[in-house]
Amino acid sequence: MFLSVLSLNSGKKIIFWTKIAVFALLLVYIGYVLRQQPFDWTVLRKQLRTVEHPEWWAIGLCTLTPVNWGLEALKWWILLQRVEKTSFGAAYSGVLAGVSLGFALPAQLGDTAGRVLSLRDGKRGSAIGASLVSGGMQFYVALVMGTIAWAYHIRLVPDRNSTAGWWLLVLLGTLSVGGVVFGLIRTRLLTWLSGRAGLKRFATYWNVAGLYSDREIALALLVATLRYGVFAIQFYLALRVVGIVMEPNVAASGIGLVFLVKTVTPAFNLLSDLGVREAAALWVFAPFGLSVPVMITATLLLWFANILLPVLVGLYWVWKLKLTAE
Repeated sequence: MFLSVLSLNSGKKIIFWTKIAVFALLLVYIGYVLRQQPFDWTVLRKQLRTVEHPEWWAIGLCTLTPVNWGLEALKWWILLQRVEKTSFGAAYSGVLAGVSLGFALPAQLGDTAGRVLSLRDGKRGSAIGASLVSGGMQFYVALVMGTIAWAYHIRLVPDRNSTAGWWLLVLLGTLSVGGVVFGLIRTRLLTWLSGRAGLKRFATYWNVAGLYSDREIALALLVATLRYGVFAIQFYLALRVVGIVMEPNVAASGIGLVFLVKTVTPAFNLLSDLGVREAAALWVFAPFGLSVPVMITATLLLWFANILLPVLVGLYWVWKLKLTAE
């Protein structure tokens, strides 16, 4: 292998060592993140003694992980057909590569890079647009569900049923309605934007959003909603692993708020969303008197199942990424 590397031309050597560097940095970063997160095994063991067969809840949590990311891959595959005809397996591998790169890169850069670099035909400008549409749909589902969750939450928690709480509800509701309006006028709006002199150079990225039919948009939104449901079930299973039992309505509203915060915050977070979910869960569920260490344990279990495991699997697909357009 060493001799074969030496025989490569300078361009291919750069690509090879870039892959090695990305792969190594991701592994180092994973180790760093894990060391920064103290895990109280004593509290966990004590809590697990109160749970009958916690392993079954854990198995259910992990079993839904490939379903969760499979639905994300299905959404990506549906939207990708306007850019490049590809298989569901290829779309899945691109999503996993994006999960791994997104673990260490800010905002949606890593996720988009992993998906786009997995394509073969070089239509990467349009693919970036398709990736943004995919992320936007998941964001919109989280926004709508989070709006409903907040409306119910302020009824459950009188201290948060304030003027500020109602203004937040109005803002969330307005944004939710705005998403519907955008969907109805998206083609005309994108055409208008493409005609602006200062924005014309970015048209390649967003024009693909105007190519989707209403059926494709509806189908992708349905898949995004199903994925939201799977995530909510996983969160509930993680709570049950550590012995947290809540009324379904309380759990559903709390999970909706945590997912909303997790979806919005990474846009301002420099690394992964680790810590965002934990902080959001502690604030959302604080009025219900849950143990802080136990709640953190539940959210960390969810992070391990939904993020860390896919990241480790996705490292293989990061290695296979095509780093240059041919």
